[in-house]
Amino acid sequence: MTKKGWHCAYDTHYHIVFPVKYRKSLLSDSISNAIKEISKELEQRYELEIESIGTDGDHIHLLTSFHPKYSIGDFVRLYKSITAKQVFLKFPEVKKDLWGGEFWTDGYYASTVGEKANWSVVERYVKNQGKHDVNLKIW
Repeated sequence: MTKKGWHCAYDTHYHIVFPVKYRKSLLSDSISNAIKEISKELEQRYELEIESIGTDGDHIHLLTSFHPKYSIGDFVRLYKSITAKQVFLKFPEVKKDLWGGEFWTDGYYASTVGEKANWSVVERYVKNQGKHDVNLKIW
C-alpha cells in the first residue's frame, strides 16, 4: 500500500536479518515477545512499519517498511540500538552471556521486496521509458 509523506509517496519493503552477538541463542520466547512490543513502540515514534518479525534463537528477521528519508543503515542502527537497550533493561541477566555489552552483531543482511513486479518487468519498463507502447504496462 502506498504511504504518503510530506513531500513524497512511497511503497518500500525490506527484508532485514541480523544475529545476536556471538550467535548466542538468546532470543527466547520472552525476549522475542519483548522485542515485538518494543517494535510496536518504534512504529509509533518513527515513520516505519514492522510488517512481520521472526526469530530463530540466534537471529531475527524483519519485514519492514519505512520512509525513504531513512537509509537501511539508519533503520538498522535505530532498531538495534533501541531494542538492545530495552532488552538489557528488561532482562539484565542477558548481559552475563554477552561480554562487551552489545546485544546485536555489527553486520546485517538487507534486501528489497517487491509487491507488484519482478525484475525483468521493471528492467523492460525502465529501458522503454519514453516509448509509447501500450504493451509496456507493468501493473
